[in-house]
Amino acid sequence: QVQLVESGGGLVQAGGSLRLSCAGSGSIFSIMDWYRQAPGKQRELVARITSGGSTIYADSVKGRFTISRDNAKNTVYLQMNSVKPEDTAVYYCHGLRGGLGYWGQGTQVTVSS
Repeated sequence: QVQLVESGGGLVQAGGSLRLSCAGSGSIFSIMDWYRQAPGKQRELVARITSGGSTIYADSVKGRFTISRDNAKNTVYLQMNSVKPEDTAVYYCHGLRGGLGYWGQGTQVTVSS
């Protein structure tokens, strides 16, 4: 059974930093993403990284968030700097492997003003 397990969420003050981690089981994922879903809103892509290290970011987080991965550990990270109250959401890890997508259980990030 493929698993993606997130960690690192919590409560942080506006302007602070937080680092999320997501560890995957089994073989490497070709693409790993971070999505987020705020109450009453649709799930949205935050950042994506390929196995080769290419990245894309949502406009709302460019310059503040950095996605990275350690292929040896099959782990993806999201470094969140200069966080804002509007970054409050449940953050989900997603991995693509063999044409199939897998989701983690989500981790809550709450930014206080």
